[in-house]
Amino acid sequence: MSSDIHILLVNSHSNTRALLQKTLSDAGFVSISEASSALSAFQALRSRSIDLIITDIEIAGLDGWRLARLVRSGVFRCKKEIPIIAVAKIWCERIAETTAREFGINRLLPLEDRHHLPEAIRNCIGSAAEAFRNPRVLIIEDDADTALVASRVLRQRFEVDVASDGLEGLEKWKKLRHELVLLDVMLPTLSGPEILHEILQLNPDQPVVIMTARCTVDVAEDLMLKGAADFVSKPFRIEQLRRVCELAVRREDYMVSNAQFASRLQSLQQSTDAFRKISESHQRILDTLSTVVLELDRQGRIRFVNRAWSRLTGFSQLESLDRTLASFIPLDGDGGRHVWESRLDALISEAVHECRFEIRLNNKQEQNLWIECQLDALISDEELTIFGCLDNITERKKAQTQLEFLALHDNMTGLYNRHYFDGALRQMAAISARGKGRHSLLYIDLDHFKVVNDSFGHPYGDAVLRQIAALLASRLRQSDILCRIGGDEFAVLLVNTEPGQDRKVAEEICRLIQNFQSHVGGQQVNLCCSIGISQITGQAASPEEYLKQADIALYVAKRRGRNRIHQYDPEDRESDDLRISVDWIRRLRQAMDEERLLLHFQPIIHVDTGEIGHYEALVRMHLPERGIIYPGEFISALESAGEMPSLDHWVIKKTIALLKQYPELKRAAINLSAQAFRDAALVPLIEEQLGNSGVEPQRIIFELTESAGMSNIGATQQMVRQLNELGCDFAVDDFGTGFSTFGYLKEFPARFIKIDGSFIVQLDRNPVDQALVRSMAEVARALGKLTVAEFVENEKVLGLVRDMGIDFAQGYQIGRPLPIEELFPSAVRTGEIEAGIFK
Repeated sequence: MSSDIHILLVNSHSNTRALLQKTLSDAGFVSISEASSALSAFQALRSRSIDLIITDIEIAGLDGWRLARLVRSGVFRCKKEIPIIAVAKIWCERIAETTAREFGINRLLPLEDRHHLPEAIRNCIGSAAEAFRNPRVLIIEDDADTALVASRVLRQRFEVDVASDGLEGLEKWKKLRHELVLLDVMLPTLSGPEILHEILQLNPDQPVVIMTARCTVDVAEDLMLKGAADFVSKPFRIEQLRRVCELAVRREDYMVSNAQFASRLQSLQQSTDAFRKISESHQRILDTLSTVVLELDRQGRIRFVNRAWSRLTGFSQLESLDRTLASFIPLDGDGGRHVWESRLDALISEAVHECRFEIRLNNKQEQNLWIECQLDALISDEELTIFGCLDNITERKKAQTQLEFLALHDNMTGLYNRHYFDGALRQMAAISARGKGRHSLLYIDLDHFKVVNDSFGHPYGDAVLRQIAALLASRLRQSDILCRIGGDEFAVLLVNTEPGQDRKVAEEICRLIQNFQSHVGGQQVNLCCSIGISQITGQAASPEEYLKQADIALYVAKRRGRNRIHQYDPEDRESDDLRISVDWIRRLRQAMDEERLLLHFQPIIHVDTGEIGHYEALVRMHLPERGIIYPGEFISALESAGEMPSLDHWVIKKTIALLKQYPELKRAAINLSAQAFRDAALVPLIEEQLGNSGVEPQRIIFELTESAGMSNIGATQQMVRQLNELGCDFAVDDFGTGFSTFGYLKEFPARFIKIDGSFIVQLDRNPVDQALVRSMAEVARALGKLTVAEFVENEKVLGLVRDMGIDFAQGYQIGRPLPIEELFPSAVRTGEIEAGIFK
């Protein structure tokens, strides 16, 4: 049956004709004629027997609507009831619904649905047209009877105007612009073709219906090719005239509709293209990020991941999709799978909607990477989706580990440091206080070790200290704790000691050190030590009391000739060291009364610009019999005797007074002692001084050392909160020498971190110091803090400090301490003052 149907395929685009030809051929239709224009379609319809027409809406020389109208008029060889199917690239429902009704097209299909074409050919049907109401029509007809009949026929559905000749008709149309013109071919003054030409010149879309006698059908056909919408033969039938006019008026609606839809489709295509370009651009941006961006489902399976994942783990995107993120996480240990599963469960249960945490991932080489993971959960259409960002923090964790090691250990010997010792001592004292054992503290000092440093140099002295540290560590139990307190001083905490056991250990240590030999420059160096012992019984008022007891016992041992061991006895309070402390307390109070306590200022520069950022104020004592005394001689005695609050109060009062006296000094940093944080009178004093002077609290920075801040962390935190509420700021001094941790740094909102000078002084000669200082600077930057390098003594060290990204530097290379009167004789520059007491 398909082979018996002769189909005329009318389409101006050769590629579209080829697609349709193939669709029909595949369906068994073999008798197909093609026409690329309206003229070639007319020729085929006159010369061949056509059973079905497939046409586009837009055809060269004509459109599909007018072609259908000519076919339905019966002017061609084919039957006027022949099925007509329109296949268009651009279409809309309105066109599909009205075409069959108005123009006799049986079916309209979008080109993309061409696979339905064979079925449509077999099942096409027609439908009736709808009326068009009340458009304005201009009848240009010189025969009055014909014009009257046409007016009566059309008046029910049209507003009718009549012109009896060509010039009158053209003038009326120009004035009223009728929706439809019913135009006779033969007219006086201007002929129908001339009027058609004039009208279409002014409005190419104007519908014009030609009225012609049967003998001039060829003329009507020619006029349609020139732009006429339709034609009607005279004498006409009433319904024929009415239908032709309604179709002609509504044809323009359909053409406009099609053009508007085409415009919308083009706009949509442009939007789609723009969206695609944006999507591709966003994908490129995602793929260039160093951060891994991923999408997970409820089970934690990877649904999307950018290329940063492959760079991070070595696994391709393809082999990672649909795997759970948990499969890349180690089962056990810190940051293991249990951490991931707990966070995922919290998101799934909607206990939280976002979270940030650290986990470990195994890369393709089975190496562990530390990852900072940030997840956000979104619910859309009841479907949970988890979006995440993963950042590689492996290097940061390494730096953190290094810094935490520094916080716990002495940099030079690798032993535990003073701050670790303080914490361990507190723990032992607490255990003893609960009646769970007696412990002992040995305080060891190498006798006359200063001679070794002075004779052979500090590098050799440091090497000897490392050897002594290793020697001591090799002879102690695993449960015992060996620490380097500072300089040539060590401490040993002996766990669960029997009576007399601590003295036996001390005697063994003395023999070890006495038998130790070191050779340098052909000379043999022999050492000995003094040891003070205190028993940790749990009866002391504070853990520090045990250290003070051991310290007193050590002084007694030294006083009695060195190379000795002495166990603390309350009678030791009359020892020379206590008398020295009392003497210095007396001198301090007298110096305060006589205004012989001074502040000198050393500049601290901004490394990048070289400009002075602020100053550190250094305490000096003037003794009439000796001149200027540096704090190294009296601070330790004041600390031992618990008299540091007096000096703290003086520094606060003096600094605030200088701020008022020198308003060009925008801020002042005051270095407080460890005892300041147990001083209940300190905060009220600060409030009083600020109130009386009118100095704004924001101009004050309080500086604390690591050991000072952690010696009594509870009291420290309380006072920090109080001073922060006033508006004051904080800095951490001597960073790297104590027991600091990241938790410690987070607990104290310090703006500055001062890297201890012991790491800086040999920075140009010691690669280890360089690595440590670089790590400290990197971690400080990560925490958003500014760094200050102390003891910058030459240009080379300053250059290294600058290269490492440290923000500020101080030292003799920058400038020596001077009295404030010499430094600011006439308020030369605005800056900051840091009032310290320990330098």
